[in-house]
Amino acid sequence: MDTTGTISSGRAVRVRGLRKRYGTPRAGFKHAVAGLDLDIDRGEIVAVLGPNGAGKTTTVEILEGFRERDAGEVAVLGQDPAHAGRDWRARLGVVTQESRDLGELTVAETIRATARYYPAPRDPDDVIAAVGLGEKARTRVRSLSGGQRRRLDVALGIVGGPELLFLDEPTTGFDPQARRSFWDLVESLRDGGTTILLTTHYLDEAAQLADRVLVVHDGALVAEGPPGTLGGAEARTPVVRWTQDGEPRSERTERPTELVARLARETAGPDGEVPGLQVTRPSLEDVYLDLIGAAPETTKVAS
Repeated sequence: MDTTGTISSGRAVRVRGLRKRYGTPRAGFKHAVAGLDLDIDRGEIVAVLGPNGAGKTTTVEILEGFRERDAGEVAVLGQDPAHAGRDWRARLGVVTQESRDLGELTVAETIRATARYYPAPRDPDDVIAAVGLGEKARTRVRSLSGGQRRRLDVALGIVGGPELLFLDEPTTGFDPQARRSFWDLVESLRDGGTTILLTTHYLDEAAQLADRVLVVHDGALVAEGPPGTLGGAEARTPVVRWTQDGEPRSERTERPTELVARLARETAGPDGEVPGLQVTRPSLEDVYLDLIGAAPETTKVAS
């Protein structure tokens, strides 16, 4: 690394051994981030999942340059956030959970004012159109709906033309239609070359948007991969559930049809039906809950 904080990295984000703790020697320390490693390629959408207190927010704030780390190597767009300057920050877009208090300005005034802070901003009118606020350009921010306000937040995050966009719980409080429209916007940003780091509690959102999912628990990375393969092949093995002798039973099997046929022969009632029969393939939510140790107990599971 040179004196300007530049680190050789071909990735948008590269983290090795990241550590951050809070507390005092007398009260004790809590390790919010405990030796985290992660990589994000340019042009990817990466979703970070984890329960409250897992270290997601601390990690993202360190990447954004808003929080100091205790140890580890961090490169964001080739520079260390702890030493990077204004030129580096202008290459980032940040959309936090809290909206900015600019209620008396119109949508257009808000975006144009923000654009002036960047050396090479996107055209404000193009940004307004991109986030679907064209009809609200002259509306005061305080009059926007929650979904429209969130779109304005994104507009403010992308007006500088960022190479890397941080989205923190972007669709909290959205109705289903607004969420779908927002997903289309995020995908269009990725198609335009923007790298996106997304934190979300919505598993369907991660499955829809992310090229890769990172699962963080107790400050460490416990799994990563495309949403459809997270946790490995065994985690996606179908589960057959049924009721036998009044007790729920289940079994993981790669041959669910064969098992169902056997159950039909051996346990079906007079009507030919197997009581409580279900055949399911674990969803991303099921895999995620299993990875963080929060999956509900299943009675008499055979694997």
